[in-house]
Amino acid sequence: MTITTPTGTTMTETRRITVPDDARAPRPKRSVTVGGVVRVVGLALWLVITLFPLYWIALTSFKSPGTINSFPIEYWPSEPSLDNYTSLFEKSSFGVFLGNSALVAVVGGAVATLIALLSAYVLARFEFRGKGAILIAFLLTQMIPAFIALGPLYSMMTDLGLVDTKPGLILVYIAICIPFSAVMLRGFFENVPDALEEAAMIDGCSRLGALFRVLVPVMTPGIIAAFIFNFVNCWNELFLSVVLMNTDANRTVPSALNGFISTFNIDWGSMSAAAVLTILPTMVMFALASRWIVQGLTAGAVKE
Repeated sequence: MTITTPTGTTMTETRRITVPDDARAPRPKRSVTVGGVVRVVGLALWLVITLFPLYWIALTSFKSPGTINSFPIEYWPSEPSLDNYTSLFEKSSFGVFLGNSALVAVVGGAVATLIALLSAYVLARFEFRGKGAILIAFLLTQMIPAFIALGPLYSMMTDLGLVDTKPGLILVYIAICIPFSAVMLRGFFENVPDALEEAAMIDGCSRLGALFRVLVPVMTPGIIAAFIFNFVNCWNELFLSVVLMNTDANRTVPSALNGFISTFNIDWGSMSAAAVLTILPTMVMFALASRWIVQGLTAGAVKE
């Protein structure tokens, strides 16, 4: 600040403005309440109840076959063994089952996501007669158990020659996954401003060009979330794979797990090892794509 004295001399005064550092300010102490303690203890118990079955399956898979049913119960194997994993691939074609499941889940999930993307775009951007009925039909399909349509489905697949074939199972899974994915992606499209698409079309893009060049990159988290849900549904589905697949060359992992249960015996060791190998791909996928899944779910949750 400049100050002029009565004698005409000019003086400059510098003032330092001190900004308080909020980071160094003492944080208020949180009071411990009975409700908070009950909530934490309840969540901890729920976590233990949820994770204990996974821990027990993994523990059983590393026990030697002679100690699985031993008493007293071992909550940690005294001599960890990989015999269950080696016998799993020696006694059965589990590698083939894993390959079949991977093929069916990847192809079925990808094709269902693509078709659902186009369907959701039409439902979100266009107005036409019967639009509400289609949305209601999509939602109703999620309430109908699969075994109700098993008879007509099996008859149709037999007439088409698609029973006990991987393409036939993929087609069935695509049809099952499309309704949920279309409704899910419709919410994402409605959250994207129309101005982005209109600007792209003004610059010379066609409607499909604007969709795949502008809207799809913006909706990447939602598309990844939809694909992962489709992948997991195809990977874990048991009922239709057991009914439609008859030979070991075409069986998937869930039907293979069902094969370890016989009339008079259950091979707990091999079943636990197979369950661990079945769970790992989905766990890895969710771990690697968790950021996109969270972004996708929150992006379509609120319409601005």
